[in-house]
Amino acid sequence: MREYNVAVVGATGLVGRKIIDILEERNFPVKNFFPMSSFRSAGSKIIFKDKSYVVEELKNDSFYKDIDIALFAAGGSVSAKYAKIAAENGVEVVDNSSHFRMDKDVPLIVPEINPNDIKNGYGIYANPNCSTIQSVLPLKPIQDKYGIKRVIYSTYQSVSGSGIGGLKDLDKGTHDKYPFPIEYNVIPHIDDFLDNGYTKEEMKMINETKKILHDESLRVTATTARVPVKYAHCVSINVELKRDFEISDIKNILAEYEGIQLYDDPKTLTYPMPIVAEGKDNVFIGRIRRDISTQNGLSLWSVGDNIRKGAALNAVQIAELLIR
Repeated sequence: MREYNVAVVGATGLVGRKIIDILEERNFPVKNFFPMSSFRSAGSKIIFKDKSYVVEELKNDSFYKDIDIALFAAGGSVSAKYAKIAAENGVEVVDNSSHFRMDKDVPLIVPEINPNDIKNGYGIYANPNCSTIQSVLPLKPIQDKYGIKRVIYSTYQSVSGSGIGGLKDLDKGTHDKYPFPIEYNVIPHIDDFLDNGYTKEEMKMINETKKILHDESLRVTATTARVPVKYAHCVSINVELKRDFEISDIKNILAEYEGIQLYDDPKTLTYPMPIVAEGKDNVFIGRIRRDISTQNGLSLWSVGDNIRKGAALNAVQIAELLIR
């Protein structure tokens, strides 16, 4: 088996560290490993496959060396500056930031849904928003069988989605990362507000859903909120389908779909929660029921580990598509 020279940019952050863990867990064929970060973390050490590596500072010439794949987990401004430099030097880039997601020339990939879109790439491949990933996974098999007219998202997102700063605010009861305390609170505000009254996070979910599902006519709306939970996002998904359905069939097609764990039995209080999904690869789906307020309406509840499947695992899965 061929081995690859792999770089992780943002190697000391929450997502970067999880990417490194998953590369090792899934035995990704790494020949030479290059952890990179900003000057603030450069010089620290990372353990990968029982070997210690010194984190190097990310610079303009970082990709002049022989690197095959670079997984970026360092934010939009870093990706905007360095991802194209890497791609121009022949590196295949998997980017976790939002910078390239809506670029028409950059595939936006959830490997269980649209792996063939990888063929349309030109060296940069985008990882979707964490909440989008766990939402489109159950939507895809439903769309394939019944068609979808409209989607309404309401999210309950954990503080780890804001990185180490969000975790510190929850642990310490501060609001250095957030405009208000997150402890004992819910903040209906993620990312900046736009002129249309939505936040950037909400518009990410709206636009990314359409791109991944290849349906620009799909009507999507979203409200995103931050909740005092460390790991795993929750999303209430309300869907209007094009055709009538049976709940038993919806459960069957979700249970059979790759990446989904059906977790739905009200009689035994079996429903997804962050404590169920944390640390797991699959997205957990439950509370599946007919929406009695509208024709062909369906409601379900999605919970997924936002650092794992919502970021790091999905990025590594994209890299696995590239080496196939």
